[in-house]
Amino acid sequence: MTPEIPTETFEIYAKGLDHPECCAFDQQQNLWAGGEAGQIYRIDQNRQVEEVARLGGFCAGIAFSPDQILYVCNPSLGIVRVEPSGQHTVFAEACAGRRIREANFLVFDRAGHLFATDSGEWKGTVGRLMRFETDGTGMDVATGFGYANGLALAADEKSIFMVESDSNSVYRIELLDGGTRKGAVEVYAKDVGHLPDGACLEANGNLLVTSYGSHELLSVDGSGKVSVLAHDPNGVMLGNPTNVTFGGPNFEELYVANLGRWAITRARLGRPGMPLVNLRQGSP
Repeated sequence: MTPEIPTETFEIYAKGLDHPECCAFDQQQNLWAGGEAGQIYRIDQNRQVEEVARLGGFCAGIAFSPDQILYVCNPSLGIVRVEPSGQHTVFAEACAGRRIREANFLVFDRAGHLFATDSGEWKGTVGRLMRFETDGTGMDVATGFGYANGLALAADEKSIFMVESDSNSVYRIELLDGGTRKGAVEVYAKDVGHLPDGACLEANGNLLVTSYGSHELLSVDGSGKVSVLAHDPNGVMLGNPTNVTFGGPNFEELYVANLGRWAITRARLGRPGMPLVNLRQGSP
């Protein structure tokens, strides 16, 4: 399939990062990312990179709560809360009476509930989708997955998309009663690249998925049809991409974390993404 966006559209936005897996904007338009040795980076609008904290271990997914506090998945620690000053504490190391084996990705709803994946183990059946209250109390929403990974919460918050990396698939999980119960669990898309990882939504409802193993960004429409948004066969501008987020004017720019490289890359999509809860109008 011919990619929608040529590789030449991408540029290096920030460099010198230690194999970043995830990225997210705060309300002041600083871009935050994690590093391989537990670094937490803040990148200002002048593209200056500052290391704010070092958690140890490895930083996977990151997300801001509606009240602008950064939360980080760190498999060695669980889920960590990081203050703007860099001070950090463990928010949750267990869920529903079981230790979190591999915290990987997370997303907040408007009410401040945190949804996160525990990947479990490769080719296993112990991956799970978890939901946490603001005090760190957690419950399992859905279990029995392979390598549970990236998440994207639908605009109406009645369903959530979850990447299962070891099957190259995306699930759609219906959320009932604010996510305290699951409804239907269905395979939303198959053959989504090779080792898909992170996910986010466009404003039009299309799901964007990073493909770690094939250096691609894939687009999945409402019918589950997969197309190639961007592909870098050389793995330079898209070097084992693991997450993508929207930023810039009208949220029309894509920012990609490249676990196989040392940079965040950027391209203009030309149509808006769906802003995460901490960036929506009316957020604290």
